[in-house]
Amino acid sequence: MIITVASGKGGTGKTTVAVNLALSIDNAQILDCDVEEPNAHIFMKPGIREKIVACIPIPEVDEKRCTTCGRCREVCAYNAIAVIPPGDAVKGSVLIFPHLCHGCGACSLLCPEKAITEVPKEIGVVEVGVSGDVRFAHGRLTVGEIMAPPLIRQVKDHIDRARTVIIDAPPGTSCPVIAAVKKSDYCVLVTEPTPFGLNDLVLAVEVLRKLRIPFGVVINRSDIGDDKVEGYCRDSAIPVLMRIPFDREIAYLYSRGIPLVREQAAYKEKFKALFTMIAEKVA
Repeated sequence: MIITVASGKGGTGKTTVAVNLALSIDNAQILDCDVEEPNAHIFMKPGIREKIVACIPIPEVDEKRCTTCGRCREVCAYNAIAVIPPGDAVKGSVLIFPHLCHGCGACSLLCPEKAITEVPKEIGVVEVGVSGDVRFAHGRLTVGEIMAPPLIRQVKDHIDRARTVIIDAPPGTSCPVIAAVKKSDYCVLVTEPTPFGLNDLVLAVEVLRKLRIPFGVVINRSDIGDDKVEGYCRDSAIPVLMRIPFDREIAYLYSRGIPLVREQAAYKEKFKALFTMIAEKVA
């Protein structure tokens, strides 16, 4: 079973839920797919056994064969290619914008002159290891790179289907989140009882309904703010799976990089109960 932990906004406690859930169940694997700011390793402290350079294919044009017909520009959905047509005494050329390229391969496949080949471009690294009995993997996007989804997909290539997989997704509702959540059996949305928390929860719910992925909500810092998140979940028939109170001890452990379930046994039972509820809903 693959469980993704997501949130409409950052700072709601998504990593807290993902890490403590992974540490509370047997035969688990955690993947940190927040590749721009991975932080699950701070709590898991894994021993890294393998580092894999992550690349995407970028087009390279052979100008001797290229006729500047513009077919590559037409098929590029991301506007990563510009074609300068030939003029009086000026040879045409093709410009590639690597930061816009998604590495889909359409330009090289459909070039009528076979003038485009693909060369690998490094975008980050995938690190794989273990933390006790829990398998671990995360991605680190190279500073300055903007293409997170390809790296997220390469992190997900390390999913072990023989284990319960917990995916820590990026915050928000954009392309990186879609890449992380896709093909999950269940999604846990972590939110907080504030106007910002509710606004972004509504956006995340709309995304998951479009993707047809079952989901439930965990309300973090549940005893602050207002009751509008509870009311929204009730009116929308969204199950509230767990409530985590605003607790100084939890914040203190978090600031030291210590998972909650390793210091407070009662929370390990609560996260086990959370997993049981999810398993029942998936079944």
